Amino acid sequence: MHKNTSFIIPSNNKNKNHYNNFSTKKTIVMGILNITEDSFYDGGKYNNTKSLIQQTKKMLDEGASIIDIGAQSSRPGSKPITEKKELEILIPNIILLKSKFKDIIISVDTYRSKVAEECVKVGAEIINDISAGKFDKNMFDTIKRLNVTYIIMHMQGNPTTMQNQPKYKNVTNDIIVFFEKKIKLLKKKKINNLVIDPGFGFGKNLNHNYEILRKLKKFKKFKLPILVGASRKSMIYKLLETNPQNALNGSSIINTIAILNGANILRVHDVKEAVECIKITNFLSKKK
Repeated sequence: MHKNTSFIIPSNNKNKNHYNNFSTKKTIVMGILNITEDSFYDGGKYNNTKSLIQQTKKMLDEGASIIDIGAQSSRPGSKPITEKKELEILIPNIILLKSKFKDIIISVDTYRSKVAEECVKVGAEIINDISAGKFDKNMFDTIKRLNVTYIIMHMQGNPTTMQNQPKYKNVTNDIIVFFEKKIKLLKKKKINNLVIDPGFGFGKNLNHNYEILRKLKKFKKFKLPILVGASRKSMIYKLLETNPQNALNGSSIINTIAILNGANILRVHDVKEAVECIKITNFLSKKK
């Protein structure tokens, strides 16, 4: 999944049964499907079959190219569930969605290599690892064997500790150095199907997050797709003195800035609004 590659992604047009080629040169949307009890915004909302299917259909109909499924919360202060429990949640739900939505592209939000492997076996195409291999020494070799797209995210600390006074010499440069090391390691293993995520809210304070957003174009140096996941996060609702439930407008503003600064994938709770951000910014770009 590098800069000049086209990908086969299903059309969500109900009247057409075909596939669309697209490139991440143009921004696409990844819809968030949390099947957890304690996610910061939508925990517990999609823990039954009916609501899971309804929300997935809604996101696909609204224009999501990828559905990102997570069984474990990574909100600040969250505690990990067991690998067994994670698999018990993910596997039947991936099987269910693959049976209901013929052309769905599924990303799995996990940092465990065993979970990644079992999920790919039942149809997942992408592994979204918040730890970039830090939490499981077998992850890189597993990704190589599976030959799937691998999203690597920057995080300082872990979800339990990451917001305990995060510090950087220079936040953007420090993250660039982090990616340089990770990408070198991965390419040495001949893993090239990569996406990078600077990790908004993961071991960053308010100023760090906006500094990264301001300088997002610097990450284009890697010639890899850049994923931005800031949807309804504290960098938005704390600044606006509100809460996640009232942070949609702020999320759209952040997503628009991210697109203008080079984001290739928006990971969001609200697909329709993100697609509208893309349409407007794309039209604006054509009018230069």
